[in-house]
Formats: sequence, structure tokens, C-alpha cells
Amino acid sequence: MRIVHTPDSSRHDPERYMRRGAPIPHPEQAARYAILRDAAVRGGHDLAEPADHGLGPIRAVHDPDYVAFLAEAWARRDEIPGIGDEILTGSFARPQMHRKPPGLLGRLGLYTADTSTPIRAGTWAAVYGSAQCAVAAADAALAAGHAYALCRPPGHHAYADSAGGFCFLNNSAIAAERMRAATGGPVAILDIDVHHGNGTQGIFYARPDVLTVSVHADPSEVGLT
Repeated sequence: MRIVHTPDSSRHDPERYMRRGAPIPHPEQAARYAILRDAAVRGGHDLAEPADHGLGPIRAVHDPDYVAFLAEAWARRDEIPGIGDEILTGSFARPQMHRKPPGLLGRLGLYTADTSTPIRAGTWAAVYGSAQCAVAAADAALAAGHAYALCRPPGHHAYADSAGGFCFLNNSAIAAERMRAATGGPVAILDIDVHHGNGTQGIFYARPDVLTVSVHADPSEVGLT
């Protein structure tokens, strides 16, 4: 099978995470990419790196201002005094806020849903590369009937205009929209992750041309984060 991957996936490597009020090592580490890539190599699959399809496929499902925020945030880090190796906030936008904040700290609260998605020096390269893998795999699947996008960081918790749950860009939504645009027909997404694919559902909720199905556990029953 064609496996589309990029070494840029390892450039986002967060260290810390708050789980139920306690700091722990971040669960979504760069090692995940290496584990999956090495398994694909051992399995004898056809590994390929994606071409650069630009921002068009990303903006097809994501808000352009949100995409610009992700691309520019690290370069704007000096706006926050005392910043270290990652940009993070503990204050988030509320529905009662009706004006988009201009500063970086305010944008962090507007465009992130939790503390699982810190922005680091290599974050944009990693999430951009992951999205390009989704695009390339969608094209390969249309041509050959199947393909696998090794996307890391993951994507299904990312909404059109916000990051959360370790996710920045919604790779499955990007791939689905790529396939829908190419075929002109309806596309279905089957999400079998233990967590709800809430971002994917949110992106396509009002659209009849993409069906989203998420099979997931109830976090109140099993204590999931």
C-alpha cells in the first residue's frame, strides 16, 4: 500500500501536558511518527513523501485567519514576555466575546480550545506537512483505490477555526474535501478513534455532501481525557 509520510511530522514535539490538574509528559510526542513509519517499513509498504499542494486544500475546510495564526504564531512569540520553548495560554475565548483580539495572547485564547496544543518552533512545519500527506493520500486513493496517510500531529479534534485535543489541522476533513472536489460526489468519513471526531463533525455538520460517522467511547464512563 502507498504510505504517505513526511519527516516534518517529528518537528512538533511538545513536552508537558496537564491531565486532571497534574502535569505529565505530553502523550502526543514525535516518537509516534517514528513508530508508525518504522512499522510501515517493516511491513514492506510503499513509502512516499507528499508534494507541496499549498494552502488551497487547507483553506478549503479551515478559516483563513486561523490558518494564518498557526503559520505566524511562532514568529510573533516576542509579543509575550518571558516566552520559553512553546507558546500556550490558560485563557480562552467565551461566546460572550464579540471582537477578535489583535494580539498573540488573545489569538491563542481564540484559536485554541485547551492546553494540549502548544505552538513550538517546528509546529507549523509539522501540521502543514501532515496536511500535505492527507492531500497526497487522497489523490493516491482515488488513483489506486487505497492509500494511507501517516498524519502526525493528528487532526480529528480540530474545527474549522480552532485547535484542540492535540490537533491543529483536520487531516481527515482536508482529505475528504479533496476527494469530494475531485469526484463531484458524496464522501463518507468513518472515524474509529476512541475519542469523538468532534472537529470533523463540526466542519461538515451543515453539509449534505460529506457524511461523518464517529464510533467512540463515552468519556464519562471510561475516564478518557
